[in-house]
Amino acid sequence: MSTERFVVLGLAHVRAGWFVEVSRWSTSGVAPIEFVKCVSVDEVRGRLAGARAVSAVLLDAQRTGVDRDLLAAAGDAGAAVIVIGDDRRDWIALGAAAQLPSQFSRRELVDTLTACASPISRTDLRVEHRAEAVDVGWRGSLIAVTGPGGAGASTVAMALAQSLAGDARNLGLVLLADLALDADLAMLHDARDVVPGVQEMVEAFRSGTLDPEGVRALTFSVVDRGYHLLLGLRNHRDWTAIRPRAFDVALDALRRTFRVVVADVDHDVEGHERTGSLEVEDRNVLARTTATSADLVVVVGQPGTKGLHSLVRCVHRLIEHGVDGERIVPVFNRVGHTVRHRAELSRAFAQLTDTGQDVALASPLFIPERRGLDSLITQAAPLPRALTRPVGVAISALLDRRRPKAPVWSDAPERIAVGSLGTRFEAAEDGSAW
Repeated sequence: MSTERFVVLGLAHVRAGWFVEVSRWSTSGVAPIEFVKCVSVDEVRGRLAGARAVSAVLLDAQRTGVDRDLLAAAGDAGAAVIVIGDDRRDWIALGAAAQLPSQFSRRELVDTLTACASPISRTDLRVEHRAEAVDVGWRGSLIAVTGPGGAGASTVAMALAQSLAGDARNLGLVLLADLALDADLAMLHDARDVVPGVQEMVEAFRSGTLDPEGVRALTFSVVDRGYHLLLGLRNHRDWTAIRPRAFDVALDALRRTFRVVVADVDHDVEGHERTGSLEVEDRNVLARTTATSADLVVVVGQPGTKGLHSLVRCVHRLIEHGVDGERIVPVFNRVGHTVRHRAELSRAFAQLTDTGQDVALASPLFIPERRGLDSLITQAAPLPRALTRPVGVAISALLDRRRPKAPVWSDAPERIAVGSLGTRFEAAEDGSAW
């Protein structure tokens, strides 16, 4: 007698017909299923994180809390997700392995489990995680701009977005996204509306998908500066509405829609591994995910002892988070034109970031002090060239280096080794020549 069976978690309304039927099949032994009823999403997550192996999870499409993040949690635990019912959402695109109607037979369930899940021996504790498919489709560049409070990171992000939007290659395809917990870009752009923003973007991907036109519809066009704007959180506490996997997919959708995404993020990237708190990690998910995925991370600081110390501390935190030193671009904002002063800042920054490890950091960029900038920002007028050019030219050059280069074809003849192209006659499978 086989000791293997499918260990299946179920989440639905108590009176759902299929919920009762699957439980009856499991109890009577007419199906090789061990069915575990769950009463809440938290219970499903808890059982998935436990030591007991799970083959699959049956989720009712009408149940509150069933979204992309729950499907991702099941997939991370090695369990296939089968959605029951049809609410016109593309559950397969959201990560489900299969979908069944509200009324299904025992044979249909067993066949579906056999096709997409693995039976578990009574001695097994945990099944192996399935490797996720790697999507190699096109994505635009992502630049994170961060820095301690008061350093001017939001202003530098606007200047960078305007400069990149002025490049003919990026015309109409540059997005400035406000991903900070205390979002200020709506105020700095004098935005009359507070919606839509990043909350609506993430919610759309929590239980569905958007095409590029749908993504673009959630942004505002800043005509005078040439870029699009995605508004941020309306309140600091709204970070609780940002689910990690849904935000990850939303950020990926932004990169599929725009050629360059400039994201204004916080400098706090601490997570569970440093603080022991999952709540801190969830609060910082915007900054952590963006910094991890970014092609470049621009860290903005101010001159002076305090500004230099804060800038170095931000750089060290990013490196501890796993950001390569080659992706970090330090920037000193509001710096005088004295060459000696800039040389001293560069030398001090190099000494303070020299940890003896093999971490290659770029030399700092300098943005000069600009008077009357507040009035230009208030009027939503184009930012001055003296502000946009220094950081824009440098970042464009770094992005061009990171983009994959097209192969270079040569018209010169190439020597071919004898036999490398085969012979005139190849033996077919039946032994004859062709």
